Amino acid sequence: MSGSATIRVGVVGAGQNTRTRHIPELKSIDGVEVVAVANRTLASSRAVADEFDIEGVFDDWETLVQDSGVDAVVVGTWPNMHSPVTLAALFAGKHVLCEARMAMSSAEARQMLEAAEDRPELVAQLVPSPLSFGVDQTVRRIVSEGSLGSIFAVDIQFRSGAFAEPDRPPHWREERAKSGNNIMAIGIWYETLMRWLGTADSVFALSRTAVPLRPSPDGPVEVEIPDYLEVLAEMSQGALARFQMSDVTGLSRANRATLYGTEGTLRFEDGELYFGEDGGEDLARLEIPESERGKWRVERDFIDAIRGRAEVELTDFATGVRYMEFTDAIWLSMEQGRLVGLPLTPSTANTFEQQEGN
Repeated sequence: MSGSATIRVGVVGAGQNTRTRHIPELKSIDGVEVVAVANRTLASSRAVADEFDIEGVFDDWETLVQDSGVDAVVVGTWPNMHSPVTLAALFAGKHVLCEARMAMSSAEARQMLEAAEDRPELVAQLVPSPLSFGVDQTVRRIVSEGSLGSIFAVDIQFRSGAFAEPDRPPHWREERAKSGNNIMAIGIWYETLMRWLGTADSVFALSRTAVPLRPSPDGPVEVEIPDYLEVLAEMSQGALARFQMSDVTGLSRANRATLYGTEGTLRFEDGELYFGEDGGEDLARLEIPESERGKWRVERDFIDAIRGRAEVELTDFATGVRYMEFTDAIWLSMEQGRLVGLPLTPSTANTFEQQEGN
């Protein structure tokens, strides 16, 4: 597409992130117009259109995707619709920006990747994990310089700070029919770790569900996705990584990653880095050079890629497949009580998806 041509964007699923981030950011870019929206209901589509002055209002996403007046599609739905909408958009010749988490399973994610590879002239991008935008370059530099020595362990902790609240109705992220195999923030954190150290070779996982049944107007709903998760992963570069994810451990809030090396320790917490080395007394806050401090520019990267100014780095579909394989391997480990190797073979992923669908 010519760098001077107007890019007309349609939105399928205007959730919170789409309304607060994607639509305003896209509308702020010269030569970009958000021209259409299809939400879960016609009424909610009209409400979004009125809020953002969007002309095209659709009562079904299929019509929007096929519309000749749309050049690119933003997929902001729950994960259960990511694959169908993305595949339809690519087949219709539209560029795609799909919200994280990529899909319901690695099998779906692989289908999305194959469809994107069949249309190399189209841009296919995932909304990346934003947790570490501000520090990624600095972490990679510190690791590559060898300041930590040999990294032998990683500890990642995500605890939301909430209690179990047994009287609370289920959130969509607790319903597997909507969220698929995604579990809390595990995929987001694994994507972040991949930027720093690469991929894992194997995983072992154990989990608990504090409230197995949650109330709803139609009766109790089974909570299929665990709200407490422990994962051990053997990283390809040699480190053992521990992930602790929890939505129910009360006031014990945490959102941090620590890299342990033979000569130093590096902690990322609440947007900042802390470093300590052998012989020191404690971790000290690192000043991150302004030239290394990244920021949110997801929508601009998407448009730049469409205009041929850059390639998609954060995040391409191949990376999404890898974090969905990691998530599927966690489910396999939980259900079968064993260490699961990575990457998953397509036959293993497809067999797993068929078993889950029964």
